[in-house]
Amino acid sequence: MNVFEKIAEVIADHVGSDVADINEETTFEELGVDSLDIVEMVMRFEEELGVELELEDKFDTVGALAKFIESKV
Repeated sequence: MNVFEKIAEVIADHVGSDVADINEETTFEELGVDSLDIVEMVMRFEEELGVELELEDKFDTVGALAKFIESKV
């Protein structure tokens, strides 16, 4: 499983959507993600992907987040 697929899976699980509905251009706003959701998902990304993310890092789309995490792995 690649980084984008894992991120999409975590997000879909967290927000209760279908992973197939999440693509690289999907925004967090479209998914209804708020700041608390971000904190919870960042902890899960760190755990499942073995990366450390700063909460100051801001991303508009799922694809932008995936590219950032790929650069850390």
